[in-house]
Amino acid sequence: MSYQIITDSCANLTDAQIADYGVKIISLKYCVAGTDYDSYIPGVKTDNKEIFRKLREKEKITTSLVSRGQCDDVILPLIESGSDVLILSFSSGLSGSYQNVSTACEDYREQFPERKIIVIDTLCASLGQGLLTYFAVKMQREGKDIEEVAKAIDELKANLCHIFTIDDLFFLKRGGRLSGSSAVFGTLLNIKPMLHTADDGRLYVTGKVRGRAAALKGIVDSLEEHGFDKSKNPEVFISHGDCEDEALKVAADVKEKYGVEVQVTNCLDPVIGSHAGPGTIAIFFIGNNR
Repeated sequence: MSYQIITDSCANLTDAQIADYGVKIISLKYCVAGTDYDSYIPGVKTDNKEIFRKLREKEKITTSLVSRGQCDDVILPLIESGSDVLILSFSSGLSGSYQNVSTACEDYREQFPERKIIVIDTLCASLGQGLLTYFAVKMQREGKDIEEVAKAIDELKANLCHIFTIDDLFFLKRGGRLSGSSAVFGTLLNIKPMLHTADDGRLYVTGKVRGRAAALKGIVDSLEEHGFDKSKNPEVFISHGDCEDEALKVAADVKEKYGVEVQVTNCLDPVIGSHAGPGTIAIFFIGNNR
């Protein structure tokens, strides 16, 4: 029996990936000056440059969770049409969206007991979530059934490394994603924080370096430090906060050091971008642990 893979806009997949993978996207919303917008609209290109311009000017952009209405719009029609669904959700450590999707799916299971409806808390963000979606689609194309894919993804997420640096911890602090004490790192003596998404799906500062160049080098070196093995999982994704040239430089350095091509480089969407801020560079890969 066929099944549909669904994720949300926080996976930061490119339009090309979404089309190629055939996945459905639940869009989170962001609000600018009292007006709500969808982070992802099929066939419509979000003006990320404008969003990051506003962020650099410290204009407040707020975000909201996946709503029941959005679940009904995306998930329910698929179930009604006879499809099972596998949903890969944004980390519960960073958003209540997973809980909202899970609650909606509990109702769907009561209405359609014959359908298989599986929701996975990826404990991932941005292209980390996107990379798990990539693996889910890959396994689906290999002929694995929905339970096999769900089990494999649930195990794989423990090894999905999210290593990143940002220019200004103001944004994570404002959004409540980091404590105030952690946020001082980014304001003193050109100190740049190194962060990761841990096993609980939350963000933590793991260290600090002096200067942007050292931070970007730290991202490249992180593959080796976390046991990246290109013979097993050569896939590497990079996301950035409107700093594409630096992201491409990191990609080139990864290729030079490890002999692998970065498969995807993409700008953060407005929801993730509003919390991480301009200048974010993040790398995602499979390691021996997070």
